[in-house]
Amino acid sequence: MNWKCPKCGREFGRQGQDHYCVKPQSMDEYIAAQDEAVQPRLREVREILHAAIPDAEERISWSMPTYWKGRNIIHFAASKKHLGLYPGGEATTVFAEALKGFDVSKGTIRLPWNKELPTELIQTIARWCYEAYRK
Repeated sequence: MNWKCPKCGREFGRQGQDHYCVKPQSMDEYIAAQDEAVQPRLREVREILHAAIPDAEERISWSMPTYWKGRNIIHFAASKKHLGLYPGGEATTVFAEALKGFDVSKGTIRLPWNKELPTELIQTIARWCYEAYRK
């Protein structure tokens, strides 16, 4: 049986499905809509990415915080068990050796909430994405 959100009326196959009733329009809105416990980590990854690629524009794309320069460069998002970093499949292939020990699938790096962020690795990947993908 489908579940219908009482706020927005959308139907989902799972009872209580997490979703955005109203899509966030900025990174600030996205972060504010997340669980309070993970907001500091989201702000931290935002700062890491901004420091790495300051010329990229912050926006929301695919309902995720995104850094953009003529096209999407890199995304991040909150999940229940991890922070997802989405640099794309080419980046996860290029950095496969550096990403050993991390939970990685094509285009996705899952960073557990309870572990320290690998700041330098994130910045290196973001800079590579910026150079490879910007227009």
